Amino acid sequence: MATRTRKSAKERKAEIVNATLRLAGEIGPDRMTTELLAKEIGISQPGIFRHFPTKGAIWEAVGQHIGKLLQAKMALTKKRGARPVDGLREFVIGHLTFFEATPAIPAILFSRELHADNEKLRTFFAGLIASRHQHFSKMITAEIDGGRVKKTLDADDAAFLVLALIQGLAMRWSLNARCFDLPAEGARLLDLLLDGFKA
Repeated sequence: MATRTRKSAKERKAEIVNATLRLAGEIGPDRMTTELLAKEIGISQPGIFRHFPTKGAIWEAVGQHIGKLLQAKMALTKKRGARPVDGLREFVIGHLTFFEATPAIPAILFSRELHADNEKLRTFFAGLIASRHQHFSKMITAEIDGGRVKKTLDADDAAFLVLALIQGLAMRWSLNARCFDLPAEGARLLDLLLDGFKA
Protein backbone atom coordinates (compact mmCIF):
# COMPACT_ATOMS: atom_id res chain seq x y z
CA MET A 1 0.00 0.00 0.00
CA ALA A 2 1.43 3.37 -1.07
CA THR A 3 1.95 5.89 1.69
CA ARG A 4 0.97 9.49 1.11
CA THR A 5 3.84 11.91 1.61
CA ARG A 6 2.97 14.76 3.95
CA LYS A 7 3.99 18.11 2.48
CA SER A 8 5.51 20.92 4.47
CA ALA A 9 3.54 24.16 4.87
CA LYS A 10 5.91 25.86 2.42
CA GLU A 11 5.44 23.13 -0.21
CA ARG A 12 1.66 23.15 0.24
CA LYS A 13 1.49 26.94 -0.09
CA ALA A 14 3.54 26.77 -3.31
CA GLU A 15 1.22 24.04 -4.60
CA ILE A 16 -1.85 26.19 -3.86
CA VAL A 17 -0.32 29.23 -5.60
CA ASN A 18 0.67 27.21 -8.69
CA ALA A 19 -2.75 25.54 -8.87
CA THR A 20 -4.43 28.96 -8.60
CA LEU A 21 -2.38 30.24 -11.53
CA ARG A 22 -3.18 27.13 -13.55
CA LEU A 23 -6.93 27.34 -12.86
CA ALA A 24 -7.02 31.09 -13.51
CA GLY A 25 -5.53 30.40 -16.94
CA GLU A 26 -8.00 27.63 -17.68
CA ILE A 27 -11.30 29.00 -16.37
CA GLY A 28 -10.55 32.64 -15.53
CA PRO A 29 -9.78 34.30 -12.18
CA ASP A 30 -13.38 35.29 -11.51
CA ARG A 31 -14.62 31.68 -11.71
CA MET A 32 -11.84 30.29 -9.55
CA THR A 33 -13.19 29.17 -6.16
CA THR A 34 -11.47 27.64 -3.16
CA GLU A 35 -13.71 24.59 -3.65
CA LEU A 36 -12.36 24.08 -7.18
CA LEU A 37 -8.85 24.78 -5.95
CA ALA A 38 -9.12 22.15 -3.20
CA LYS A 39 -10.44 19.61 -5.73
CA GLU A 40 -7.58 20.43 -8.15
CA ILE A 41 -4.97 19.81 -5.45
CA GLY A 42 -6.70 16.87 -3.82
CA ILE A 43 -7.20 18.31 -0.33
CA SER A 44 -10.18 19.59 1.63
CA GLN A 45 -11.39 23.17 1.41
CA PRO A 46 -10.52 23.77 5.10
CA GLY A 47 -7.03 22.52 4.15
CA ILE A 48 -6.72 25.52 1.82
CA PHE A 49 -7.66 27.90 4.62
CA ARG A 50 -5.13 26.37 6.97
CA HIS A 51 -2.47 27.90 4.75
CA PHE A 52 -4.27 31.06 3.58
CA PRO A 53 -6.88 32.70 5.84
CA THR A 54 -8.83 34.19 2.93
CA LYS A 55 -9.19 33.87 -0.83
CA GLY A 56 -7.72 37.39 -1.06
CA ALA A 57 -4.58 36.16 0.71
CA ILE A 58 -4.20 33.46 -1.95
CA TRP A 59 -4.36 36.11 -4.70
CA GLU A 60 -1.80 38.24 -2.87
CA ALA A 61 0.56 35.24 -2.76
CA VAL A 62 -0.10 34.67 -6.46
CA GLY A 63 0.83 38.32 -7.17
CA GLN A 64 4.08 37.98 -5.22
CA HIS A 65 4.86 34.75 -7.09
CA ILE A 66 4.26 36.40 -10.47
CA GLY A 67 6.52 39.29 -9.45
CA LYS A 68 9.35 36.90 -8.54
CA LEU A 69 8.95 34.88 -11.75
CA LEU A 70 8.94 38.04 -13.85
CA GLN A 71 12.00 39.40 -12.04
CA ALA A 72 13.88 36.15 -12.73
CA LYS A 73 12.79 36.18 -16.37
CA MET A 74 13.90 39.77 -16.84
CA ALA A 75 17.27 39.10 -15.19
CA LEU A 76 17.96 36.53 -17.91
CA THR A 77 17.35 39.08 -20.68
CA LYS A 78 19.95 41.62 -19.51
CA LYS A 79 22.89 41.79 -21.90
CA ARG A 80 26.09 43.51 -20.90
CA GLY A 81 27.24 46.12 -23.37
CA ALA A 82 23.98 46.06 -25.31
CA ARG A 83 22.49 49.37 -26.41
CA PRO A 84 19.58 50.56 -24.24
CA VAL A 85 17.14 50.10 -27.12
CA ASP A 86 18.24 46.45 -27.44
CA GLY A 87 17.68 46.01 -23.71
CA LEU A 88 14.23 47.55 -24.06
CA ARG A 89 13.38 45.17 -26.89
CA GLU A 90 14.60 42.20 -24.86
CA PHE A 91 12.52 43.29 -21.87
CA VAL A 92 9.35 43.68 -23.93
CA ILE A 93 9.77 40.33 -25.71
CA GLY A 94 10.69 38.74 -22.37
CA HIS A 95 7.46 40.01 -20.81
CA LEU A 96 5.35 38.75 -23.71
CA THR A 97 7.11 35.36 -23.74
CA PHE A 98 6.38 35.08 -20.02
CA PHE A 99 2.72 35.99 -20.56
CA GLU A 100 2.43 33.39 -23.32
CA ALA A 101 3.87 30.72 -21.01
CA THR A 102 1.66 31.89 -18.10
CA PRO A 103 -1.68 32.82 -19.72
CA ALA A 104 -3.37 33.44 -16.37
CA ILE A 105 -1.45 36.72 -15.99
CA PRO A 106 -3.35 38.81 -18.60
CA ALA A 107 -6.61 37.40 -17.20
CA ILE A 108 -5.62 38.36 -13.64
CA LEU A 109 -4.49 41.85 -14.69
CA PHE A 110 -7.93 42.62 -16.13
CA SER A 111 -10.04 40.74 -13.58
CA ARG A 112 -12.55 42.04 -11.06
CA GLU A 113 -10.43 40.35 -8.39
CA LEU A 114 -7.66 42.82 -9.14
CA HIS A 115 -9.64 45.98 -9.88
CA ALA A 116 -12.49 45.82 -7.38
CA ASP A 117 -12.12 43.08 -4.79
CA ASN A 118 -8.50 43.16 -3.65
CA GLU A 119 -6.84 46.50 -2.93
CA LYS A 120 -3.55 44.90 -1.85
CA LEU A 121 -3.28 42.96 -5.11
CA ARG A 122 -4.17 46.04 -7.18
CA THR A 123 -1.55 48.11 -5.34
CA PHE A 124 1.07 45.39 -5.82
CA PHE A 125 0.53 45.18 -9.59
CA ALA A 126 0.37 48.99 -9.88
CA GLY A 127 3.79 49.11 -8.18
CA LEU A 128 5.13 46.43 -10.51
CA ILE A 129 3.94 48.39 -13.55
CA ALA A 130 5.38 51.64 -12.16
CA SER A 131 8.73 49.89 -11.72
CA ARG A 132 8.66 48.71 -15.34
CA HIS A 133 7.73 52.21 -16.50
CA GLN A 134 10.69 53.70 -14.65
CA HIS A 135 13.05 51.12 -16.14
CA PHE A 136 11.77 51.70 -19.69
CA SER A 137 12.00 55.48 -19.22
CA LYS A 138 15.68 55.21 -18.20
CA MET A 139 16.46 53.13 -21.30
CA ILE A 140 14.72 55.61 -23.58
CA THR A 141 16.48 58.54 -21.87
CA ALA A 142 19.81 56.86 -22.59
CA GLU A 143 18.83 56.58 -26.27
CA ILE A 144 17.84 60.27 -26.34
CA ASP A 145 21.17 61.24 -24.75
CA GLY A 146 22.97 59.11 -27.32
CA GLY A 147 21.29 61.02 -30.16
CA ARG A 148 19.54 57.95 -31.54
CA VAL A 149 16.07 59.09 -30.46
CA LYS A 150 14.37 62.45 -31.00
CA LYS A 151 15.47 65.08 -28.49
CA THR A 152 11.86 66.28 -28.33
CA LEU A 153 10.60 62.87 -27.18
CA ASP A 154 9.45 62.74 -23.56
CA ALA A 155 10.98 59.56 -22.13
CA ASP A 156 8.16 59.03 -19.61
CA ASP A 157 5.47 59.34 -22.30
CA ALA A 158 7.41 56.97 -24.57
CA ALA A 159 7.71 54.45 -21.72
CA PHE A 160 3.93 54.64 -21.18
CA LEU A 161 3.44 53.86 -24.89
CA VAL A 162 5.68 50.78 -24.59
CA LEU A 163 3.73 49.62 -21.53
CA ALA A 164 0.45 50.23 -23.35
CA LEU A 165 1.73 48.09 -26.22
CA ILE A 166 2.46 45.20 -23.83
CA GLN A 167 -0.85 45.48 -21.97
CA GLY A 168 -3.01 46.04 -25.05
CA LEU A 169 -1.37 43.21 -26.94
CA ALA A 170 -1.74 40.83 -23.98
CA MET A 171 -5.45 41.70 -23.79
CA ARG A 172 -5.95 41.21 -27.55
CA TRP A 173 -4.16 37.85 -27.36
CA SER A 174 -6.31 36.76 -24.43
CA LEU A 175 -9.60 37.89 -26.03
CA ASN A 176 -8.70 36.14 -29.31
CA ALA A 177 -8.29 32.74 -27.63
CA ARG A 178 -4.46 33.05 -27.71
CA CYS A 179 -4.53 32.35 -31.44
CA PHE A 180 -1.35 34.19 -32.47
CA ASP A 181 2.32 34.25 -31.54
CA LEU A 182 2.41 36.88 -28.79
CA PRO A 183 6.20 37.58 -28.73
CA ALA A 184 6.41 37.74 -32.55
CA GLU A 185 3.50 40.18 -32.79
CA GLY A 186 5.04 42.21 -29.98
CA ALA A 187 8.39 42.40 -31.77
CA ARG A 188 6.68 43.58 -34.97
CA LEU A 189 4.65 46.31 -33.26
CA LEU A 190 7.52 47.40 -31.03
CA ASP A 191 9.73 47.94 -34.10
CA LEU A 192 7.03 50.21 -35.58
CA LEU A 193 6.85 52.15 -32.33
CA LEU A 194 10.64 52.49 -31.98
CA ASP A 195 10.93 53.64 -35.61
CA GLY A 196 8.65 56.54 -34.68
CA PHE A 197 11.00 57.46 -31.81
CA LYS A 198 14.13 57.64 -33.97
CA ALA A 199 15.97 60.90 -34.54
